[in-house]
Amino acid sequence: MAPEWRYTPLMPSVQIKNVPEAVHRVLRRRAADEGRSLQEYLLNQLAEHAREPTLDEVLRRAAERTGGSVPLEDSTRAVRAERDAR
Repeated sequence: MAPEWRYTPLMPSVQIKNVPEAVHRVLRRRAADEGRSLQEYLLNQLAEHAREPTLDEVLRRAAERTGGSVPLEDSTRAVRAERDAR
């Protein structure tokens, strides 16, 4: 499986030191299971992680949105219904 990225000399590098042997062993095995080098596997994992927004990022984007509103009486009724259902 070809990686989605291609190395260029202008790309930054990341180095992780003091990786526990057990963690390194698991990551090497997972990379081998996918037919990738450890570097390819880890870069793919980092890219996937970076694509997923954090909860703070999602909440920040939601807070920046405008235009929506819920009438107070509707929200009060919804809260009461939820409490009564308990």
